[in-house]
Amino acid sequence: MPNRNFAKVLFKCERRNEMGSEAKKAGVLEACVARAQNVAGLVEYAADSIVSKTILDKPAGTITLFAFDKGQRLSEHQAPYDAVVQVVDGSGVITIAGEEIEVGAGEIIIMPGNVPHAVSAVEKFKMLLTMIRA
Repeated sequence: MPNRNFAKVLFKCERRNEMGSEAKKAGVLEACVARAQNVAGLVEYAADSIVSKTILDKPAGTITLFAFDKGQRLSEHQAPYDAVVQVVDGSGVITIAGEEIEVGAGEIIIMPGNVPHAVSAVEKFKMLLTMIRA
């Protein structure tokens, strides 16, 4: 009698490889395709830098993970779409329309489209930015 568990595992591996190939073409971080990942572990801090990693980049929107070293900042700018920030690690200050808002791990904030905003790291700080283009 054939080993059905082996066949199931083989199918899963083949399917993951197919999805991985599709992910490369589609602007998707392959490490996250059909696998659970620790968000904070997907990007590392770098001294005196801001590091970003694109998780998903599609015509409908993007998901990008950022790691800010203490004291780093994104200067004031604006985007035409709303953006959701989920704080993954540390704390920072998000300035929206001139108002400073302190944010920490586990918190979420929406930066409205067409409104000036900036991001500053009070300490080492990781955030997941989701922008929907609609």
